[in-house]
Amino acid sequence: MTNTHDNRHDDQQPVLVLGGTGKTGRRVAQRLEQRGVPVRIASRSGETPFDWEDPSTWGPALDGCRAVYISYYPDLAAPGAPEAVRALADVALERGVRRLVLLSGRGEVEAQRAERAVFDSGADVTVVRCAWFMQNFSEAFLRDAVLSGELVLPGGDALEPWIDTDDIADVAVAALTEPGHVGELYELTSPQLYTLTDLAAELGRATGRDVRYIPVSVDDYAAGAAEQGVPEELVGFLTYLFSEVFGHNAHTADGVQRALGRPARDFATFAAEAAATGAWDASVLAKV
Repeated sequence: MTNTHDNRHDDQQPVLVLGGTGKTGRRVAQRLEQRGVPVRIASRSGETPFDWEDPSTWGPALDGCRAVYISYYPDLAAPGAPEAVRALADVALERGVRRLVLLSGRGEVEAQRAERAVFDSGADVTVVRCAWFMQNFSEAFLRDAVLSGELVLPGGDALEPWIDTDDIADVAVAALTEPGHVGELYELTSPQLYTLTDLAAELGRATGRDVRYIPVSVDDYAAGAAEQGVPEELVGFLTYLFSEVFGHNAHTADGVQRALGRPARDFATFAAEAAATGAWDASVLAKV
């Protein structure tokens, strides 16, 4: 147990946010700053250098921090991820950083190996294990599909409980800054299950456009992505996700409720809020 003096000292120490410009890391950093918590954002080309491929960058990034939000690049499902995040946990402990919050994914064997590796490090760990991100439709590779009115994806009638990344960030910040979360594995999902047809309908309502889902095989999807210039390694990763992960987690979980005492946001709420901010305004996107 720390004494009052130590707590005052800790208040001046930053929280290290890995992936601090990504969909979850950016939101975690913003929320920490809003709480008056010092934040150190680390990236390969940022003010604080951090590169998963260069372990010599890890210690300097961790020095003097009180906690770290770990978002592994490219994804915890990637080969070698469990070994890398365990090695990072060991370096963190050597540098006196005990509080670790790990972003993970549902239904991914390597991700769950990585979770166990970090838990086994002896650090004070919280894992946030997440469903597919709703913001993929507003900030990432599915945004253009919404604008075109056609979600051409594998998946068929598979059910998934997509998660709002704002909920992920809220849970992560609670775990980084509040007591009561050490040792917890929070599985984060929306309150209900959706098919891709359901999501297309919700996106249509939110945008005022006709948005429909067009099923396609995984192989055809991969070929189309490659034709559009998507890097080969990303095509392979998406193929893996749609083949082995998507639709294999057709159940909701109560992680948001357990961590925050409130329900998770549903997809209709996400879509309405994203539309209100201009996420699918083509004239806005043209300027980005």
